[in-house]
Order: sequence, then C-alpha cells, then structure tokens
Amino acid sequence: MVYGRQFTHVCIFQHMYCLLGSFWINASRDLVTTVDFGPGFPDGLEALLVHRLPSGIYIDQYQLASLKEDTGLQVLLGSVVDLEAPAHTSEEFIVLVYPALDQGSLKATLPIHGRYHKPSLAGKRFELVEIKLPKLILRTDTCTQLISFPPYKIVDAPCTVHNLSICQWLEIQHLQEQDPVSLEIPLGDGSLVEPVCAGTLLVTLLCCVILSRSIWRHGVF
Repeated sequence: MVYGRQFTHVCIFQHMYCLLGSFWINASRDLVTTVDFGPGFPDGLEALLVHRLPSGIYIDQYQLASLKEDTGLQVLLGSVVDLEAPAHTSEEFIVLVYPALDQGSLKATLPIHGRYHKPSLAGKRFELVEIKLPKLILRTDTCTQLISFPPYKIVDAPCTVHNLSICQWLEIQHLQEQDPVSLEIPLGDGSLVEPVCAGTLLVTLLCCVILSRSIWRHGVF
C-alpha cells in the first residue's frame, strides 16, 4: 500500500507496504514471482523485477520472443546470453521483467534452463544452483521526481522494455525474508571419462578397419 504526498510532480513516499507472496521454481523450471499490494495503491503504478541470475543457468532469448507474442511477457536482458556456453565459462547476468499489475497484484513467470556443468570426480550426482529473490522497484508516470525515506532508495533503470530512456524507480527493501531457491543440475561421472573415451576410440578404430576392408574388397578404383 502506498501513501504519499505530491507537489508539482515531486513525490515523497512515506510508507510503502508490499508483500512478496512467493518466489519458487515450478515443475516446468520457470521462476515464478508473485507480489500482492494492499488496497489504495496509486493509479498508473508500474513494477519492475530485477533478477541477478547465476552463471549456472541461462535464459533463451528466442523462447522469450515466442512467449512475448503468445503471453505478452516483457523481458529485457542486460547482456547477450550465450546459450551454448558451459557454466564454468559463463558469468552472472541481469534480467529485467516488466510484469503487468492486475487488481493490486502481479505474477511473473520466467523460463530458465540449466547450463552444462563439469563432471564430478568425487561422485557428486547433482549441482545445486542457488537463485536469489529478485529486487522489486516501482514507479508511476505522475511522479517525475522521487524523494524517498529509508529503508527505500531511488535507482535508475530503463523506463520500459524497449530501453529507450532511463527513469527513476523506488526500490522496495525487506519485502519478505526468504531463502534462495535452488535448481538441481545433473552432473556427469568424471571417473568414467577415461573408460568412455578409450571405448569410443576403440569402436571408432574398429569401424574404420571394417569399412576399409569392405571398400578394398568391393570398391571400384
């Protein structure tokens, strides 16, 4: 719930009460964030979820383009995402989600995928990739200048998903204490690398010998 005073488009936010309903990974490996606002939130309120995602996962920009057409999902990537890079050569990245508010609440679903991880030499079967809660920042077109009180702070971010201009947003602090969610990534068995490579090489050589003999016997030169 937002209470504030406005003087010639200068807004002073005195109280900002938002409840982060939940943040989890569903069965389809989507990051789902829900936020509920109390009654009386201002007209024209816009929300932005700022995800800082770890190197162990990635976002498929082609999938996002398809979802934008099908569901209207508005997502802005902070950098180009290499879909084929393994986890140990990748870096964390920023994802901005512009959800639509519906009767004082929002729900954002962001599809994620696990990257390839190095095989484990210690018999470890899975790698847990922790994903922290996104930051929630708010703005409204009726306020061209914000003056905030602690614990809230003002940050700059793109006004829309088109990234044509920068606006002031109010970052909401201490929404709800919640541990990061985890995505379980299967790992290969590093102890099997040498036997598998040796077996693959042996089968390849054997096939080459058989093909060579067949060509030599029945081939036309």
